[in-house]
Amino acid sequence: MNVCVIPARGGSKRIPKKNIKDFNGKPIIAYSIEAALQAGCFDRIIVSTDNKEIAKISIDYGCEVPFFRPEELSDDYSGTVPVIKHAIEWFESAGELVDNVCCLYATAPFVQPNFILQALQKLKDLKSDYCFSVTDYRFPVQRSVHITDLGCVEMLYPEHFNTRSQDLEKVYHDAGQFYWGRAQAFKEERSLFSSNSVPYILPSYLVQDIDTLEDWIRAEAMYRSLRDLDAL
Repeated sequence: MNVCVIPARGGSKRIPKKNIKDFNGKPIIAYSIEAALQAGCFDRIIVSTDNKEIAKISIDYGCEVPFFRPEELSDDYSGTVPVIKHAIEWFESAGELVDNVCCLYATAPFVQPNFILQALQKLKDLKSDYCFSVTDYRFPVQRSVHITDLGCVEMLYPEHFNTRSQDLEKVYHDAGQFYWGRAQAFKEERSLFSSNSVPYILPSYLVQDIDTLEDWIRAEAMYRSLRDLDAL
């Protein structure tokens, strides 16, 4: 079966109650739950949390919370893959066989149901371990600079000082929305960033990392603009 796991622990530091904070009129986790429900490809959709308030809101929006995440997987250093592995093993202990899992982040209000479906198909077609969302850098990283200890500017890739932008390789970064994977890959904790993973490329206007309050304000403004343009 196909399972969607939405990791959403409590205790976020930089943005208090981040996973259930109001985002343009409803808890931000609701967007991920609704996208998963609308995708129509999941046999089970669950939230993995250690927090009763998150659990209640998740259930209110139509998601299951069949267990509470153990304390050792609920601190600031808990990785995503072990959390998904724990969920898979919970299903297996209940006698349910999991084939594919989509880890869908709780703070991904721009995620679209068709993206989830298409990424699943790509995972199957290419027989990969993982298929996850990426987007391109808006500015060539080969032109990036850093500030030295003396406060001066220094290129990270000085060999590209005279290279035209159009001749530079396009590079991508993790879009932080969803990660499809085969259950066995998650259980063996195989690396996401490997030759056995394939990308699902998202348009950059539908990607916004949300780690700070500044990110949050920008994301809400972006969402309202896209909604007004009927682009969501």
